[in-house]
Amino acid sequence: MENTRPSAVSESIHDIMSHKNSALDIFFTPKTVAVVGATETQGSVGRTVLKNLISNPFGGTVYPVNPKRSNVLGVKAYPRVADIPEKVDLAVVVTPAPAVPGVIRDCVQVGIKGSIIISAGFKETGPEGAALEKQVLEEARKGSLRIVGPNCLGVMNPLNGFNATFAATMARPGNVGFISQSGALMTAILDWSLQELVGFSAFLSIGSMLDVGWGDLIDYLGDDPNTHSIVLYMETIGDARAFLSAAREVALNKPIIVIKAGRTEGAAKAAASHTGSLAGSDEVLEAAFRRAGVLRVNRISDLFHMAEVLGKQPQAAGHRLTIITNAGGPGVLATDALISTGGELATITKETTETLNKFLPAAWSHNNPIDVLGDASPERYAKTLEIAAQDPASDGLLVILTPQAMTDATMTAEALKPLGQNLGKPVLASWMGGASVTTGTDILRRANIPVFAYPDTAARAFTYIARYSENLRALYETPSPAALTEESREAATRAQSLLQKVRDAGRTLLTEAEAKELLAIYGIPVVETLIAKTESDAMQQAEKVGYPVVLKLYSETITHKTDVGGVQLNIRNAEAVRTAFQSIERSVKEKAGANAFSGVTVQKMIAWKDGYELIIGSSIDPQVGPVLLFGSGGQLVEVFKDRALGLPPLNTTLARRMMERTKIYQALKGVRGRKPIDLKALETLMVRFSQLVAEQRWVKELDINPLLASPEGLVALDARVVLHDLALKDDQLPRLAIRPYPNQYVFQSKLKDDLKVTIRPIRQQDEPLMVKFHETLSERSVYLRYHQALPLPQRTSHERLLRRCFIDYDREITLVAETTHTKDQEPQLLGMARLIKLHGSNDAKFAILVSDQVQRHGLGSELLRRLIQVARDEKVCRLEADVLRENNGMQTLLQELSFKIEGTSDPAMMTASLTLG
Repeated sequence: MENTRPSAVSESIHDIMSHKNSALDIFFTPKTVAVVGATETQGSVGRTVLKNLISNPFGGTVYPVNPKRSNVLGVKAYPRVADIPEKVDLAVVVTPAPAVPGVIRDCVQVGIKGSIIISAGFKETGPEGAALEKQVLEEARKGSLRIVGPNCLGVMNPLNGFNATFAATMARPGNVGFISQSGALMTAILDWSLQELVGFSAFLSIGSMLDVGWGDLIDYLGDDPNTHSIVLYMETIGDARAFLSAAREVALNKPIIVIKAGRTEGAAKAAASHTGSLAGSDEVLEAAFRRAGVLRVNRISDLFHMAEVLGKQPQAAGHRLTIITNAGGPGVLATDALISTGGELATITKETTETLNKFLPAAWSHNNPIDVLGDASPERYAKTLEIAAQDPASDGLLVILTPQAMTDATMTAEALKPLGQNLGKPVLASWMGGASVTTGTDILRRANIPVFAYPDTAARAFTYIARYSENLRALYETPSPAALTEESREAATRAQSLLQKVRDAGRTLLTEAEAKELLAIYGIPVVETLIAKTESDAMQQAEKVGYPVVLKLYSETITHKTDVGGVQLNIRNAEAVRTAFQSIERSVKEKAGANAFSGVTVQKMIAWKDGYELIIGSSIDPQVGPVLLFGSGGQLVEVFKDRALGLPPLNTTLARRMMERTKIYQALKGVRGRKPIDLKALETLMVRFSQLVAEQRWVKELDINPLLASPEGLVALDARVVLHDLALKDDQLPRLAIRPYPNQYVFQSKLKDDLKVTIRPIRQQDEPLMVKFHETLSERSVYLRYHQALPLPQRTSHERLLRRCFIDYDREITLVAETTHTKDQEPQLLGMARLIKLHGSNDAKFAILVSDQVQRHGLGSELLRRLIQVARDEKVCRLEADVLRENNGMQTLLQELSFKIEGTSDPAMMTASLTLG
């Protein structure tokens, strides 16, 4: 299938700064392969793997390793890999599990760089197998050997004939990269693909992912020009951060489609048993896929349908589909499938209806689906499609043809062929029938119009397109600006001090007052709450906050107030405070003992009109780490289960998208005469909440329930914070699946003429500032940086700048120099230094660009010094840069900082490098 999917603005290699080679090439294009455990035993894995390698010439040499035989299948065998007379690139291991650690030790000693461990009997079998697996990894890490497996089917490269699997046949060559966690499912899909003529650029199973995981392979296939889409069968996500990091980068250019086993509780247990890993909440993984721009499907057939569709058709602007059909029944079936999967029928505008009336028969449906009637000619079909596509209320089109006597399926396909790629919206087709429509189906497919046998399947495919497009838009939509103030940076330190105080006291549960103090530190509004130890104290505090008030148990020893009956009393006068205090004290001492009672909290009672009770929370998922929750709150939160999940950290756009996925969101916008709440303020609150979760890793659980939301404001009425077990160490705490903003790389600097700048990592909100920054650059500065002329509109396009601002800090860190010392006191960017880690290595490339306004003020030198400091902290071993030979100023700066500068094969270019460790 040909890839015609639109991508982001392309630039020269000097701007993208990607790498050419990968450590994983060894698994797909080896020159020498050793099969350790090769045998002639009929039906054995060792025999099948060897036979597949020697039966499918891939341009390399195969060496069987078997200490008991002089040859296997007519090929000379060697007792150990050390005895092979040639340097071996890749070892395929099919020995029993107990022998594998020794085999890997031998491989490392002779310098082998890759191993596919097909052998089973590791962590999927229990603790003994897990210990054996640990030994294998320890041996591999003594060298630079990478491992695929264990317990896997192996690796195929259909493009060069390499087949290191025990599958019965070889996959067809194509442009889909397929990765499976299940070897058995892989063989079933292989059989299906041969029947359906689906081809692959890579076809492999990864087993238990001891070393090479999803992230490594998504990176590899993302860089592979022969791979146009990536398809995954997943049982466990493994290293969630690596997966999400790779997927977020690759998904912008290549679709990633996943089918995840374990959607139901029973299936999740089966997956855990099979892979030896714990399966987390399916709902959490759904949120993770959404955040990474990955499309999840529910059927195996949909995996490859969507790989084709997303590889051929543009994204959809929304969920509205226009259906064109020559029969009513198929249109109805398509409509049912569309709506039941989250799509919408487009409403045909008056203008479109009037245009259609001019050439369609009077009996046409005058609605959507557009029934062009059973005698529709190819010209009628084509003109209807062209007109319907121009309707602004439509986001995509589905053309259905049933083989009626008056219908020419072949000529209709020919008429539609020129339109499939020129309408700016996804176009799908369903040519129903058998042999009579085969030629037409082939014509449409060659024109890059995906064709489906059934209209309901096609409609479901459109809703997948719409969902995928929506995920990408949410990922790369510029959020509202939010200044990084000194106060916000200080919040983390103040919160850490509070949590350390609680831990020093031997507690993992914060009191309500402490929980609210934690929220307040991050700027989350909380109801005024005071602590009272005695009756008189309670009366004084009640007078201070003002009646009516709420009295609740306060205890540093009881794990939660519900342990003593959820004591809470609403008080409206002074005398009632005395009675309530005594009642709470007596109740606690009867249930929990005399030493349990510490007092009460006195809280101002909020009774805002038209208020809604919400919940915002965070908990730990075993696979993904901290997860955020937003939804309807109050006492019935577990009954209604109106909630949406997301991953921290959030920006304002992601916060709004979480809200939109709940039912309560419609009410918050204002219904039946009730005023809307301030949704912008709620966005900000959610961003601050996610910042708290991202920065305070000792927090295990955090709930604001209820958060009262009213046109009068937002306020947290109650909060509960639980910390991790005190026995844990910092490096044992769950980490975020998405790396948060690296506050540690915020620096204050002073340049010449006392110009003060803040050097900090770039943020998603910086896109408008980046536009203004590029407006300050001369053509000469642009040429020296990008090694070519780049017009301002190209440099400041959203598609390009989103790649500069929406970065993954695990992969790339761009430092910008910001100042507010301008005439209007508005923030302004004066320079930037970009560090990009190269896939599969500890090296990184860098580049620097400074505004013409402040050149020769020492900013370039300061940025580079700070960037070197960041590179060291990020464990980068070597820094590299490409520099124009005529850029004398940059070369001088690099020499001052001990960079080694050398010529290249290009006489116009120089290369600079600095070894860091």
